[in-house]
Amino acid sequence: MKINWGVGIVIAFGLFITFILYFVVMVQSDSKYDNDLVVEEYYKHDAKFGDEMARIQNVEDLAQKPTINIVSNGVEIVFPKIFVPKNIKGKVSLYRPSNKKLDFQIPISLSDATTLLIPIKSLVRGRWDVNMEWQYDGKSYLSKETIYIN
Repeated sequence: MKINWGVGIVIAFGLFITFILYFVVMVQSDSKYDNDLVVEEYYKHDAKFGDEMARIQNVEDLAQKPTINIVSNGVEIVFPKIFVPKNIKGKVSLYRPSNKKLDFQIPISLSDATTLLIPIKSLVRGRWDVNMEWQYDGKSYLSKETIYIN
C-alpha cells in the first residue's frame, strides 16, 4: 500500500491530537496538578482590601511587633510583653500555597503567657504563609509572613 503526502499529513495530525489529548486527560484527572484559587471568594476578598491595608498599617505603627520563630517543637508566635495576654483575641491562618488541603486555622487564646505554639506535627515541610488577624483594645491588626519549615 502506498501512502501519499495527504494521507501522511492526516496521520501526523491525528497522532499529534491524540498526544495532546492524552496529556490534557492526565493533568485533569491527577490530583497532584490541582489548580485551586488561594481565596475562594476572590472578588469579596478584594472588595475589603482597604480595610486589610489599615489593619496592616496598625501593626506597622506598633513600637513592638509580634514575632514568629521556628523552634524545634513547632512555630512560636510571641506577642510583646506590653500586651495583656487575656485581651488578645483573633486567629492564626496557615496557608500552604502548594496544597489547599493542608490549610488550617488556630484561634489565639492566651491565658498568662504571651506565646502561642503551633506544634511541628501539624506542619508539613516547605513554605507556609502565616496570616495573624487579631484584636487588642478595640483595634484590629493583621500580620502576614512567610515561613519555611525544614
